[in-house]
Amino acid sequence: MSEVVVTPYDPDHVPCGLMSLSPDGRIARANKRMSDKTGYGRDELVGMPFQTLLSVPSRIFYETNISPLLRMQGFVDEVAMDLRTNDGKPVPCLVNVAERRDADGSLLFTDVVVLRAVERRRYERDLVRKRDASRRELDAAAETAQLREQFVAVLGHDLRNPLASISSGIRLLSQREDLSERGQTVVSLMAGSVLRASELVDNVLDFARGRLGGGITLSRNADGPLGPVLEQVVAEIQSVNSGRVIDSKIDLDENIDCDRVRIGQMLSNLLGNAITHGASDQPIEVRALSDAGLFVLEVANGGAPIDDAARRKLFQPFFRGEVRPNSTGLGLGLHIASEIAKAHGGQIDVTSDTQATRFRFEMPLVVAQS
Repeated sequence: MSEVVVTPYDPDHVPCGLMSLSPDGRIARANKRMSDKTGYGRDELVGMPFQTLLSVPSRIFYETNISPLLRMQGFVDEVAMDLRTNDGKPVPCLVNVAERRDADGSLLFTDVVVLRAVERRRYERDLVRKRDASRRELDAAAETAQLREQFVAVLGHDLRNPLASISSGIRLLSQREDLSERGQTVVSLMAGSVLRASELVDNVLDFARGRLGGGITLSRNADGPLGPVLEQVVAEIQSVNSGRVIDSKIDLDENIDCDRVRIGQMLSNLLGNAITHGASDQPIEVRALSDAGLFVLEVANGGAPIDDAARRKLFQPFFRGEVRPNSTGLGLGLHIASEIAKAHGGQIDVTSDTQATRFRFEMPLVVAQS
């Protein structure tokens, strides 16, 4: 265990005057700041009656107000008094007084803390300035956050609209019966590009909102089945990756209380990762089921196993592992998938060996209240 170093208390380096009075009211100790305030040397202060430092009105106030309060409660907080310097000039001060007694109740010392009024006002002004500066910073931060959120919303709108137009054009072209084989290939490639671009837009916007404090937003309900959403995701990715085999088994007999769009986005990101990094000559497995109070979604692919160092970073933003010449994406897919899992109260775990790399999402099923 490391040694704790305690800095000794030094009364000469505090911003206020300190004195200790003996039971007879004489000054027993005084710090340097007290000497500076009064003009008396520290040796002169020791042994001097405390009343000597007070103006006549302050002496009267001390005897009629402070002394009775000390006898009743043992302390007095922040009263205004005038101290006299060695040349007789009054110095407006704020004084705190507290008694120290032993176990039998006998008075040992009376501690006096003195702060010049101008120092207190300066301190209060500093507090007000700092408070106002903090408010301005908070207002500026709130305004900046609002502008960024508006920027994210506008960016999403402006990026999605042209993608939607391109997607509609691709659907119209694909419905033509006289399209050549080469034309069909081009249309398929274009559809794949639109799908990847849409996923990139969604991931970037979700990441931006998360970093701005909004986090992943959910619209949870159990009003509709989740299975068709997952099947559509598989079909879309399969249609633009016709050379890959996706073996899906979606067995959901009950509606799941979740955000179905977000769970579909999670599956799309996990499948996109499997397409990019999995062995192209081995099938990708997709499993979705509800069992033992859990909703489970798994995506597995063959290929080289993920080493431990890379596995620890998989869900970090912008981590792409070993970058291949044909790799696409920003490295946000797994991060967003993990954030969606957390927002649902679940988590994604990954196992990887020579047989398969398997991502498994588990989420507690929410029991509907009758």
